[in-house]
Amino acid sequence: MLREGVADSRIDDAEKTLGVKLPTEYVRFLEITNGGEGFIGENAYVLLWSVEDIARLDQAYEVQKYAPGLLVFGSSGGGEAYGFDTRVPHFPIVQVPFVGMSWELAQPLGDSFSSFLKHLYESE
Repeated sequence: MLREGVADSRIDDAEKTLGVKLPTEYVRFLEITNGGEGFIGENAYVLLWSVEDIARLDQAYEVQKYAPGLLVFGSSGGGEAYGFDTRVPHFPIVQVPFVGMSWELAQPLGDSFSSFLKHLYESE
């Protein structure tokens, strides 16, 4: 399920709230669809949060307490969070468990938003 795209002004507002400049590729995605959920490929379910929900949900999950520098933007629809590693300039994407969230449990999923989606699509 895709959603209507979001205006640049709302992305700018979110970036100010988050204190980071979101990757260009991800911003383009948000301009097309402000999050969404469903299967990518045959086996990977994904729930991508709207730009308005990112700061609110990151705070609710206390992401900065457990994994400082992680910016969660979605999930597997279950126990796994997907987020940008903002400690690295190009913001690679990692997967971490919601319960026991920590950098020690982070698994790399892609160096970019498109490589992350490709990884999910090709997962078995």
